[in-house]
Amino acid sequence: AAGARAARGRPRSEAVERAIIEGVLTLLEEGVPLTALSIERIARTAGVGKATIYRRWPGKEELLVEVLAGIEEPGPELAGADVRDDLVALVEGIRQRGLAKRNSALLSNLVAQAKSFPKLWDLYHRTVVSERTAQMREVLRRGVASGEIRGDLDPDLIGDLFTGPMLTRTILHADDPLPEGLSETIVDAILAGLRPTDRG
Repeated sequence: AAGARAARGRPRSEAVERAIIEGVLTLLEEGVPLTALSIERIARTAGVGKATIYRRWPGKEELLVEVLAGIEEPGPELAGADVRDDLVALVEGIRQRGLAKRNSALLSNLVAQAKSFPKLWDLYHRTVVSERTAQMREVLRRGVASGEIRGDLDPDLIGDLFTGPMLTRTILHADDPLPEGLSETIVDAILAGLRPTDRG
C-alpha cells in the first residue's frame, strides 16, 4: 500500500532540487549570511515557489544540511607510508577547501553563526570534522611510535597545531593568500618544534 501511494504521489524532480541547492549556493557566494537566507529568498533565486521547497524540506536548516553534505568532499586518501606526507595531505585538504569559493563561503557562514544553526553545526562535525580528526590522530600515533613526534602532549592539541594556521587563513582571514607549498611550510615548521628532545 505504501509503495502504491508513493507511485501515485508527485515525483521529486532532481532538476528542481538542483536548482534550489544552486540557489542557496549562489546566495552564499554573494555573501548573504545564513540568518538572512530565507526560504522566500531562496525560492526567488531558484525560480520556484516556496511550497516547492517546503514539499522537499521541512525548513531552512534541513535544506542547508543537505547543501552542506552535498558539497563536502571526503577526506584525503593517505598513503600511510610517511608521516610528514600524510600530515601535508591533511593540511592541504583544508587549503583546497579554502580555495573552493562555495565551500569556503558556507563554512565561514557556519562558523560565524554556529549557535543559530545547531543541527547544521552538528552535521558538519559528525560528517566532516570527526573523520578528519580520526585521520589526524592515526597519523600522529604513527609519528609518536616512529619517534618523529614527541609523545608527552595531548594528540588533539598537536592536531590543532597542524590544522590551526590553515583554518585561520581559510575561515577567519579569508582574504589571506593560500599559495602552493603553504601546507608543506606549515607541516615542516611544526614538525621541527615537535621532535622529541634528548634530556639525558
